[in-house]
Amino acid sequence: MDRRALLASIGALLAQAQTSDRSRGVVFQHDLPDLTLHGWSVTAVEVSYAPGGGSAAHRHPGITIAYVLEGEVVSKIGDGPEKTYRTGEMFLETPNELHGVSRNASTTKPARLLAILLAEKGKQLTTPA
Repeated sequence: MDRRALLASIGALLAQAQTSDRSRGVVFQHDLPDLTLHGWSVTAVEVSYAPGGGSAAHRHPGITIAYVLEGEVVSKIGDGPEKTYRTGEMFLETPNELHGVSRNASTTKPARLLAILLAEKGKQLTTPA
């Protein structure tokens, strides 16, 4: 699969994830690192955070694109500030970048996100920081 086909597939997946009552323009745009995707695969994972829940600091070996399906998720990636992403917003992690904070912004409502991970086949998709 070449880069164009891969990105088109990701776009179609994200379009299905959005609710049909939204009519928005560009939701997300970010330059990609210069990578060869030969021998890579794509994995989509739904991550659910209970009220007040979160995950420990971690890294991914490839590119991770996250789309908030429900609620609000607080994230801190690399040297960037903590940022709250709301339903319909997205963020990107580049290869081996530290994802220091990933948690539900609410202590009363659940949050869910769709994580699309692109990585070399056979690599562990998430490692503790």
